[in-house]
Amino acid sequence: MSAEPNTGSKGKWYDKELKRLQVELSHLQAWVKKTGARVVIIFEGRDAAGKGGVIKRLTERVSPRVFRVVALPAPGDRERSQIYIQRYLQHLPAGGEIVIFDRSWYNRPGVERVMGFCSEKKARRFLEVAPRFEAAIVESGIILLKYFLDVSEEEQEKRFRQRVEDPLRQWKLSPMDVESYNRWWDYTRAYDEMITATDTRQAPWWIVPSNDKKRARINCISHILKSIPYEHVPFDKPVFGKRQKRPDDFVTDITPRNLVPDVLENAR
Repeated sequence: MSAEPNTGSKGKWYDKELKRLQVELSHLQAWVKKTGARVVIIFEGRDAAGKGGVIKRLTERVSPRVFRVVALPAPGDRERSQIYIQRYLQHLPAGGEIVIFDRSWYNRPGVERVMGFCSEKKARRFLEVAPRFEAAIVESGIILLKYFLDVSEEEQEKRFRQRVEDPLRQWKLSPMDVESYNRWWDYTRAYDEMITATDTRQAPWWIVPSNDKKRARINCISHILKSIPYEHVPFDKPVFGKRQKRPDDFVTDITPRNLVPDVLENAR
């Protein structure tokens, strides 16, 4: 990765570096499709730490059929009756897929534990079992990467207040965000214990300092690319034949059609 400038050209550096990384992500995509590799990338972290921003830049220039984002809602009655990990198992990748979990099975030792949605006994049991579950995933041949995005109290509050004031961001502010603001230290304890208990050789945690969103995006995507042993796959350029000629008996359909209004034309 090229060195970050110390001048006012940081924005240009970011755009250039992001474009370079997204080209590499396209090469990763081609390699995954060709080899049938299976990859799981977990994103956890503080509320407003920038998980969505990283995921957006990670996926915006690649195919959603290869880079599949999983962001599960709260479990329904049926799912609550299942084994906890069951609702996540069905989303693990088949060959040629990269599955990105926008929050994951780590909801249990995080929000569920802090908010009292599960018992303390169940949370501690999860912390005991998760390393074995993840070891089994890795042993099956899946590449598993886990990232925790961290942000300071001051920066989190700043971002929450921006969401309050900006109509384009208000949808991001949930009741759970408000609770995470109020229970900062409860979450700190829960996350510290979670990371300590599940940071293993097979599936280590990688912490992403995220007070600077752009730096966090570049650092995280760079690390993902360095952590997967992909190779550039030659692109087979297609050969385009001749287009069909218009058939002599073709008659243009003159049935009236509904056209979307041209906003620019109407504004003149």
